[in-house]
Amino acid sequence: MAVAICGLLPQCTGGPSAPSLTLVPVPTSSTETRPEPATVAAVTAAELGATWHPDCPVTPKQLRRVTLTHLGFDDRPHRGELIVHQELVSQVIAIFERLYQQEFPIEKMRSVDHYPGGEDELSMEDNNTSAYNCRRIPGSGSWALHAYGRAIDINPLLNPMVDGDDFEPKNAKVYLDRRRIEPGLLHAGDPAVRVFTDAGWKWGGNWKSPVDYQHFERR
Repeated sequence: MAVAICGLLPQCTGGPSAPSLTLVPVPTSSTETRPEPATVAAVTAAELGATWHPDCPVTPKQLRRVTLTHLGFDDRPHRGELIVHQELVSQVIAIFERLYQQEFPIEKMRSVDHYPGGEDELSMEDNNTSAYNCRRIPGSGSWALHAYGRAIDINPLLNPMVDGDDFEPKNAKVYLDRRRIEPGLLHAGDPAVRVFTDAGWKWGGNWKSPVDYQHFERR
């Protein structure tokens, strides 16, 4: 383990002696060890709350709750959960293990039923990373891939959806400037983006209109 060094203190430079120092171990990164293993569980309609209703395109039996370790904005490991289609469970676990090892921070990660009415806008405004939500594409009658558990939105406040002069979430105006480089933002070519695309997922940041920087999907 690395230790703190004395730098230019007198005892290092031949000057007058000073009280002896106790060498203190330098804390290692939280990602130098493997994260706590992911867990997978079935979900029920009651657990999905307002994010599911009987006319949704998949049933609760086709979905799984995956509990994962992610690095928080405080540089500490946290447990969060995503609800995804059962066919994608192994991919999602592998992707988020790689994000953790890359030290890519995620502020929070919980299912959208924690927000009143399962409202996607509220989840995005809270910078909540999420997956399943039985909803349609805004302005369209088609189901979003989130309604199939086949899409994940990462740090959505920092990575908004932009459609001309419109954007979501409503409090994301400052993050329309994609020259920003603070942790948690996604840019073309970033290692975090490649973790998804190398696994066959598509990134909304590559789209023409709308451009959806938060969005990853796997059909």
